[in-house]
Amino acid sequence: MMLFHEMYGAYFRIAARVLGEAPLNVQRLQYIVAEEGFRDSVLFVPQKLIPQKDGSDWGLLRQNPDGTLSAVTKHPPVMPLTLLQKRWLKARLSDPKMRLFLDDETFAALSEKLRDIRPLWEPDMFRYTDSFSDGDDFTAPAYREHFRLLLRAIREREVMYIRFHSGSGRRMEMRYLPLAIEYSRKNDKFRLFCCAVRGGKLTGSGNINLGRIEQVCGTGVRYEGKVTAEDYFRMRRCESPVTVRVTTERNAVERFLMEFSSYEKHTERDVETGEITVQLRYDKQDETELLIRLLSFGPVLEIMGPPAFRAQAAERVMRQYALNQEAAVHSE
Repeated sequence: MMLFHEMYGAYFRIAARVLGEAPLNVQRLQYIVAEEGFRDSVLFVPQKLIPQKDGSDWGLLRQNPDGTLSAVTKHPPVMPLTLLQKRWLKARLSDPKMRLFLDDETFAALSEKLRDIRPLWEPDMFRYTDSFSDGDDFTAPAYREHFRLLLRAIREREVMYIRFHSGSGRRMEMRYLPLAIEYSRKNDKFRLFCCAVRGGKLTGSGNINLGRIEQVCGTGVRYEGKVTAEDYFRMRRCESPVTVRVTTERNAVERFLMEFSSYEKHTERDVETGEITVQLRYDKQDETELLIRLLSFGPVLEIMGPPAFRAQAAERVMRQYALNQEAAVHSE
C-alpha cells in the first residue's frame, strides 16, 4: 500500500514548477529539472517536456515562434490529497509536537478541514520501550513560544538572551547564538545546541534542554561569523570513535543501525557471518548516554574500544551484577 504515490514525487514537482513559470526558455527548463530532479533527470526529462516532432513528449508545453515554451494548461497544477493521505495527516496532528511548528490558527484550520476524517492510527496504539516517561510538555504556551523564537533565531542567525536552570539547579543567563534544535526520542525532549557570545565573539559551546528554559529574548544582533551547526558538532566530536561489533542474533544488526541512524559512523560487514563492525563518532557530552544505549543491546554487541570507553562499560556491567547479587541475597 503506497501512502504517497510516485506521481506526486520529483517529476510531478518538476512539471508543476515548469508549468507555473511558463512561458520560459529551454535553458530555464533545464535548470529547473537539474534543481528539482535526480542526478540523471537532465538526461531524459527535458525531452519529455519540450515538444517533440514524433509526439513522444508529455504534451504539457507548446513551442512559441520566438523559441520559448508556453503551458497548454489554463490553471496551475494542484495536488489533491487522497483519503489515505488525509487520514495520515489527521494522525500526525494528534502528535503534540506538531503544535510547535503550527500556530493556533493553522492548527485549528487543519483540524476543521479534517474534522470528519478518521485518523490512520491513534496515539495509544503505540508503546515505547527503553525511553523516559518525564518528557517535555510540548503544548505548554511558554514552551511553544521559546521553541518558535529559537527556531527563528537559527534561521536568521540572531543572538538571543536565554535564562535557564541547569541540571544541577543553577540559574544561568547569557547571550547565545542558537545553531540547531534536536529531538531525543529516548528522553522525549528537545535540546538546543548553541554557542555563548561575549563581546561579539563566541566563547564556548553547549546544549540546553528546552524544558529548562525560563526566558528567551531577541537581542536584534545578527551574528555575521562563519560558524555553522556542522562546525559546532565538529568542535564537540570525540577524539576517537567508539568501535563496536554487532552480531546477527535477534535482528541486532537492523536494530542497531536504526537506533544509531543519526550518528556519524563507518560500517563494515562480514559477508560470511553477517556481523558488522561500526565506528561511531559522538558528542563528548553525550558519552554516558551513548554508553547506556550500547549496553542496552546486551550480549549481541561488544564494545571493542577505545580502552577507556570499554573499561567504563565493564565497570557499569560489574556494578549492575553486584546490585543484582545483593538483591537476590535480600530476597532469600
